[in-house]
Amino acid sequence: QVQLVESGGGLVQPGGSLRLSCAASGFTLDDYAIGWFRQAPGKEREGVSCISSSDGSTYYADSVKGRFTISRDNAKNTLYLQMNSLKPEDTAVYYCAATWYSVTGCPPGEYDYWGQGTQVTVSS
Repeated sequence: QVQLVESGGGLVQPGGSLRLSCAASGFTLDDYAIGWFRQAPGKEREGVSCISSSDGSTYYADSVKGRFTISRDNAKNTLYLQMNSLKPEDTAVYYCAATWYSVTGCPPGEYDYWGQGTQVTVSS
């Protein structure tokens, strides 16, 4: 079975940091376009950061540029999202996802395999 499992979410104060992890099984992450997405209450799911399967190029939403960093450990078949300088507006359920197909940017509708999500809450 294709499976993605997120971890690392929690409650953090504004300005703090968290690192999210996404462990993949049933497939090799390096062969897929992969990324992080988030959904806040009452809002549409949005792409946060993605890695292309073709050339490894990265995409970041404007709202997180300079604060978040996506990375991948091929030996561990795990995806990470380092989140720094967190803001209350970063509060959301964060998901990792993957697709076999070529994707431009980070559109949620183009991704096939999804994790269960992990809650990130930024509050004082």
